[in-house]
Amino acid sequence: MKPAIGEMAPDFNVVGVSEKGESHEVRLADYRGQRVVLVFYPKDATPGCTQQACAIRDGWSQLEGRAKVFGVSVDPVKSHGKFIAKEGLPYTLLADEEHRMVEAYGVWVEKSMYGRKSMGTERSTFVIGPDGQIEAVLEKVSAKTHFDDLLAILEKLEAGK
Repeated sequence: MKPAIGEMAPDFNVVGVSEKGESHEVRLADYRGQRVVLVFYPKDATPGCTQQACAIRDGWSQLEGRAKVFGVSVDPVKSHGKFIAKEGLPYTLLADEEHRMVEAYGVWVEKSMYGRKSMGTERSTFVIGPDGQIEAVLEKVSAKTHFDDLLAILEKLEAGK
């Protein structure tokens, strides 16, 4: 079950890969006092995920300073490092290899493609307020419109609406 708006965001402690390709521990608790955006996506270097990641990269100047942005997938650290280097991503990717975050945030779901069912990450985004509460949830996100949708939500939150 996904945490709802107004609920405390599930804490996490995972390995992240920075825009410089360096791996380090990332804990949500360390960002208390800041707005945090968690962008859950299915897989590094796939067409939709690349489109979504590059839109964030291309609009980075509009996001930077508004929130700490993290991409999250179940891909390993090595895959994240390659994806960041290839696409020039300016934000940290979190490696949720043990599926703790995707399960805690309710985005590890059964998917169906070409009649075949499998488990995977549902493209979703959570905006967490400085107090640790969920401020907004974007579910079943479109890779094409995600950046604009996220920017609109951040602008509304900043305006106090």
